[in-house]
Amino acid sequence: MSDMQTIKVLIVDDHDMVRKGLSVLLEDFNDLRIVGEASDGQSAVDQCRQQPVDVVLMDMIMPRMDGIEATKRIRESCPGTQIIALTSYHDDENVSKAFKAGAIGYLMKNVSGDDLANAIRKAYDGQSTLAPEAAQALISATTRRPAVGYDLTEREREVLTLMIEGLNNREIAERLFISGSTVKNHVSSILSKLGTASRTQAVAMAVENKIVHSD
Repeated sequence: MSDMQTIKVLIVDDHDMVRKGLSVLLEDFNDLRIVGEASDGQSAVDQCRQQPVDVVLMDMIMPRMDGIEATKRIRESCPGTQIIALTSYHDDENVSKAFKAGAIGYLMKNVSGDDLANAIRKAYDGQSTLAPEAAQALISATTRRPAVGYDLTEREREVLTLMIEGLNNREIAERLFISGSTVKNHVSSILSKLGTASRTQAVAMAVENKIVHSD
């Protein structure tokens, strides 16, 4: 394989030993070339902007800038660069955030050299690779019931906050500079979305589930 076809890889991790270990793991594959290392997300973003990088192996938890934000910024400024999240964490939130930010793969740090090399090749070709733990996390995130009050609008959350403070419709209208009928419509919508029959029930549910945060 010529140098033009060599896949240029950037390793990003805040632990020096992890970066060195990954470099050693990949140095036996002639079609892969490590073009740099970074110890935090900001450095990774800078390196990708300064030189051609085909695939980034991105740790998620790092100082200065974490892997989620770095993934998002690299994908925005270097859309040709693919990113594989390589981490020790596979909770639902981390996995979902990584893919929303633009990662193409999600692997655990105990991955074998052959599997990692194959994931890099697949990422270079635009194909995704998921660790079984990450796949399960995505399934769980997809099938989990939405949080109570997830569909409330920003204005409805403002009205609900004032309901919790004990204000009536007229007082809410004065506080938000809107009409009483508009407040009434918002309250009706809030009760419907929360599945409650009264203001008291809605307030109790909001407090119990921490739907809004009042100062």
